[in-house]
Amino acid sequence: MSERLANPAPLGLLGFGMTTVLLNLHNAGFYGFDSMIIAMGIAYGGLAQIIAGIAEFKKGNTFGTAAFTSYGLFWLSLVMLKIFPVFGWVEAPSAEAMAAYFFMWGLFTFIMFFGTLKTNRILQFVFLSLAVLFWLLTAKELTGIAELTTILGYEGLICGLSAMYLGLAEIINEANGETLLPIFPVEG
Repeated sequence: MSERLANPAPLGLLGFGMTTVLLNLHNAGFYGFDSMIIAMGIAYGGLAQIIAGIAEFKKGNTFGTAAFTSYGLFWLSLVMLKIFPVFGWVEAPSAEAMAAYFFMWGLFTFIMFFGTLKTNRILQFVFLSLAVLFWLLTAKELTGIAELTTILGYEGLICGLSAMYLGLAEIINEANGETLLPIFPVEG
């Protein structure tokens, strides 16, 4: 008798999506940066995605393992970059260092985008819009143009909401045994 495993992707997508939305509401100027964002970065953006990645490993999904554990560790590292200097443990990173950090995450995300080409259009959109978000963050760090923060905040909202949609669609569709929320699978 084989054991049926739950799909861990919705947990990872929702952890990423909700945390991204909340951070980018801040970037878009709706509220300040506070412990809510730090807590979400550690718990739901970080740990929940790492758990989803480990569960994807158990299912034999290399892409899901690499994506969810990497982005979970991204959130944890971003939190560390924000709070370690506050405690005086290390100097805050320079704008150039943060630009390199965001650029590398954008490059990783863009390459991972090619792993989505045979899945569904929503996942493709999540990865492509995330690559754009990382590169907007890179540009903001390199130029210091404050208006870029608002622009990337709205772009990040779109990215995060698309990940939330996909995670919720996978849950709703599975629970109902039919497609109620389309994810636009790739044909062929």
